[in-house]
Amino acid sequence: MQIHQLPSIQKKTQRIGRSGKRGSYSGRGVKGQKSRSGHRIRPAERDLLIRLPKRRGFRNKPKTDRPEVFNLGTLSSRLKSYVQGGTLELTNDLFRTSGLVRKDFRGAVKILGTGEINFPVSVAKGIEVSKSATMKIKKAGGSVA
Repeated sequence: MQIHQLPSIQKKTQRIGRSGKRGSYSGRGVKGQKSRSGHRIRPAERDLLIRLPKRRGFRNKPKTDRPEVFNLGTLSSRLKSYVQGGTLELTNDLFRTSGLVRKDFRGAVKILGTGEINFPVSVAKGIEVSKSATMKIKKAGGSVA
């Protein structure tokens, strides 16, 4: 037995698109993506990925909350009931218990100088204060850490 007498293991693929016995279109039909040479249909996974919306997802959320900004006038009106004689100490816990920020708030608090304050206030270390607010707090007899 010689090599040309071995039974064929692979079936030869039919060469389509070269005219011949199958007519001018050679069994490909007329027009369209499948009638062209080198056509390749896009995989379905890619279509699914394209359909997903490009929006900010849960993995892109910031680690901390945005800083809450309060004016002195707002603080003096909202925290008047918490003053008992001496100076009121402004801490992150006071902001949570008074309802000015959420109970699970993780961000920073900043105090701005719009408005007036009538009672002495001592600002804790973790709270940012603007220059104008610092001047007004010290004028009212308070202190800033």
